[in-house]
Amino acid sequence: MGSSARAFAFLVETGFQLYLVALMLRILLEAVRANYYNPVCQVLIKVTDPLVRPLKKLIPSVGPINLAGIAWLLIIELALLVLLAALGAWTLKPGLLLILAVKRLLRMLLVLYMVLIIAGVVLSWIGHSFRHPIVPLIFQLSEPVLAPVRRLLPPLGGLDFSPLVALVAIQFFIILLGL
Repeated sequence: MGSSARAFAFLVETGFQLYLVALMLRILLEAVRANYYNPVCQVLIKVTDPLVRPLKKLIPSVGPINLAGIAWLLIIELALLVLLAALGAWTLKPGLLLILAVKRLLRMLLVLYMVLIIAGVVLSWIGHSFRHPIVPLIFQLSEPVLAPVRRLLPPLGGLDFSPLVALVAIQFFIILLGL
């Protein structure tokens, strides 16, 4: 594959990945029941609604889990893999396509949680008075991962080591699963 083809494949993959992140964030924000009127939530909904809304009529949500959004995640990732294979960036075996798509989405989810946890740690150093609409969302999104760790870890001198333990566990799963 030539350098221009690799550059084009990079642009295609980056565009798809950005949309997949927006869709994944929407699904996660719905799952934690984030404030619908938060401007960041509104942007994510406007960007992803043209795909999610029609499919939501066929595949309803189960509680706070948006199954239509999850279906679109998988469909878009599969389309990306097929497109990258057509561009020559990947060689795919059709039988492994679904497995590869699920693995890539799982890796994206784990990396997204790593970023959210690190952002939450940095924001906790700056202080909760930092006023931006994304700040409460970062804490809301990372809490489902950090809360179980906090229950297991005793408080150690007023320091919260749950983000460190969660980051190590996430990295462990990325390595263990070969993602």
